[in-house]
Amino acid sequence: MTSQVSSPAEQADSADQNGESTAGERPAAEQGPGAEHGAEHRAAAGDGPGENTPGGGKEVRRLDRVIIRFAGDSGDGMQLTGDRFTSETASFGNDLSTLPNFPAEIRAPAGTLPGVSSFQLHFADHDILTPGDAPNVLVAMNPAALKANIADVPHGAEIIVNTDEFTKRPMAKVGYESNPLEDGSLAAYHVHPVPLTTLTIEALKEFGLSRKEAERSKNMFALGLLSWMYHRPTESTEAFLRKKFAKKPQIAEANVTAFRAGWNFGETTEDFAVSYEVAPATAAFPPGTYRNISGNLALSYGLIAAARQADLPLYLGSYPITPASDILHELSKHKNFGVRTFQAEDEIAGIGAALGAAFGGALAVTTTSGPGVALKSETIGLAVSLELPLLIVDIQRGGPSTGLPTKTEQADLLQAMYGRNGEAPVPIVAPRTPADCFDATLDAARIALTYRTPVFLLSDGYLANGSEPWRVPETEELPDLRVQFASGPNHTLADGTEVFWPYKRDPHTLARPWAVPGTPGLEHRIGGIEKQDGTGNISYDPANHDFMVRTRQAKVDGIAVPGLEVDDPSGGARTLVLGWGSTYGPITAAVRRVRAGGGRVAQAHLRHLNPFPGNLGDVLARYDHVVVPEMNLGQLATLLRAKYLVDVRSHTQVSGMPFKAEQLADVLKEAIHD
Repeated sequence: MTSQVSSPAEQADSADQNGESTAGERPAAEQGPGAEHGAEHRAAAGDGPGENTPGGGKEVRRLDRVIIRFAGDSGDGMQLTGDRFTSETASFGNDLSTLPNFPAEIRAPAGTLPGVSSFQLHFADHDILTPGDAPNVLVAMNPAALKANIADVPHGAEIIVNTDEFTKRPMAKVGYESNPLEDGSLAAYHVHPVPLTTLTIEALKEFGLSRKEAERSKNMFALGLLSWMYHRPTESTEAFLRKKFAKKPQIAEANVTAFRAGWNFGETTEDFAVSYEVAPATAAFPPGTYRNISGNLALSYGLIAAARQADLPLYLGSYPITPASDILHELSKHKNFGVRTFQAEDEIAGIGAALGAAFGGALAVTTTSGPGVALKSETIGLAVSLELPLLIVDIQRGGPSTGLPTKTEQADLLQAMYGRNGEAPVPIVAPRTPADCFDATLDAARIALTYRTPVFLLSDGYLANGSEPWRVPETEELPDLRVQFASGPNHTLADGTEVFWPYKRDPHTLARPWAVPGTPGLEHRIGGIEKQDGTGNISYDPANHDFMVRTRQAKVDGIAVPGLEVDDPSGGARTLVLGWGSTYGPITAAVRRVRAGGGRVAQAHLRHLNPFPGNLGDVLARYDHVVVPEMNLGQLATLLRAKYLVDVRSHTQVSGMPFKAEQLADVLKEAIHD
C-alpha cells in the first residue's frame, strides 16, 4: 500500500513527540487517564464521543498509539490477519512496526503451545521505533494462544477470546485445570468473550460450506472486528481477498462475508461500547510516497536498484533457507529488470554459481542464513582470493546448528568476520531497520563493486519479517554504481610489449581490474592457489604471499565509510550506548525513555562493522561508560575490546526475541548512575 504525506516532518526533541518514551509507555500503574486500557493504550486529552460515531452512538476515543497482538494456532492464519491489518494501517498513514512470531514446524500439533503463531503490530500518530514491549489488545483464538501470551499482557489490557475453543480437551492440552474465562484468573484484564467460530459459521450458512471450510474464515471475522474497533480502511482487504482466491470465487466471497460480519458484530454488540481512533502520523514523515515494507522485501528492491544503478544484470544463486527464502521468491518475479534467479541443489552450488556470475560480469548475490554461511565459507575465501564483487546476504537466526529457524539473533558477526581459513578479510554492512535494508544493500553493492571484494550484508529475522513505512525514493536520489570493465592492456613490459595484468591495482582503492571473459587479449588465470602480484600467475613465493595477504587486508581497511555519528543533545553525557543492526529500534526507544526522565546518555549505531568507521576509537575514548546491547553473547563487544582496549559493558540476550525498550532503559539508567 502507498500513501501520500504532504506536510513537512516536525522532528521535535521532546520525548513525547518522538513517541517511544511518553507516559503511554510506562507501566499501567504509573499512567494517568486511559491506563485502564493497558500500557501504551492511553486516550488523548478531551476524549469523548466522536462526530462519526459507529454503532448508533458508541463512544469513540482518540489514542496516540496502540499495540495489538493476534495469536492462534499455526493454522489459524494469524500472519495473514496481521499482514492485512498492517497494510490497512499503512494506507491510513500511521507509523508502524511489526513483529511476526511463528513456529519453525510446517504444521506444529494443533492446539499446543509450540504451535502458537502470533503477529504483533504497533501503530501510532507519531514516530515509533519498535513493535512495542507489551500488547494493549490480545486476540486469542484458542487456549494455547492465551496461555502462551498472557505473561506479556499488562493488567488492564483488552483480551478478545474465541470462547468456542475453550472446551475441556483443548484446555487440558495446554495445562489449564479450569476454564480461565470462568475461574477469575483473568479478572485483571478487560476480557471480551466472543464465539468467533460459531459466529463465522452462522455468517457463512448461505455458502453451503462444510463446517471445517467455514471455520477457516474465523480469522477474517476477527480482522473485521479489530478493523471496526480501530477504524481501519476495509476496501483494500476485500480487494485482496477477491484477488487471492480469484480461482475460488465462493471462498473469496465467504472470506469477505466473514470480514464484514466481524465489522458488523463490533458495531452492534453491547460488549464493545467503545471504538478507537489513531490519527495518521503526518508529522513523522518527510513529504513523499510511502508504502509498508518488510526487511526482506526492502533488501530485494535494494538489490534490483543496485543492479540498475550499476547497469549490470543481477544474478542470485541461492538455496532456500529460513528466514532468507523470501528474497529468492521476490527476485524471481522481476525478470523484466534483468534479474536471473537460480535455486541450486545446495548452499555450496548456490554460491559457486553466484561467484561464476561475478566472474562473468554480473552483480552477483547469494542469500542464506547462519548454517548456509558455514557451508559457503570456502567459496567466500575463493572470492576473496579472486577479488571479485559478490554480495553474501546473511539473514541471521538463532543457532547453533539448525537452532531456532524462525527466531532472531545477531550471532553470526564473528563468523562473518573470521569464519574462513587463512587471512580472508570481508567487509561487513548491517542494516538497522526493515526500511534501512534498502539503503544498506545499495551501500554493500557500492563497496563490492568499487573495491572488487565479497561483502557480507548482515540482516536478521527481526528485520526480515518485520515491517514499517518506507518512503519510495526518486531515481535521481540513488547512487551511481556504474563500473568500468577492463577493455585492453594495462601494463607495459620492459621490452615494450603491452600486456594485461589481472592483479594490477587501482592506486586509490587497491581494486584489481574486472575483465569479462571473452574480451580479446584479456585472458587470465583464476583459481584458489595464491596469485603472483600483478600477473596473477600461480606463486608459492613466501614474500609474494606475505605481500598479497597484507594487500588484501589493506584494501578492506581502506574502504571509505562515513564517520560514526553520535546523538547527544545535552552534550554532557558520560555514558554511550553503541549498537549495530536490528537493536537500533529498542536502543533508541530506551534512550528516549531515559532522556525523558532527565538522564543523559549518548547514542551511536554502527552500519559498518568491517572496517569500523575511522573515528570510532576517538568516540569510545570520550565516554566513561560504553554499553553495547547485542542479541548474542557479546561479539561486537569482543571486537571493540580487542581493537580499542576499551572496557565496554556488554548487555546480551539470546532468547530468539528482540530487546524490550523498558529492559534496555533500566540497563542504561544503571550505567549512568555508576
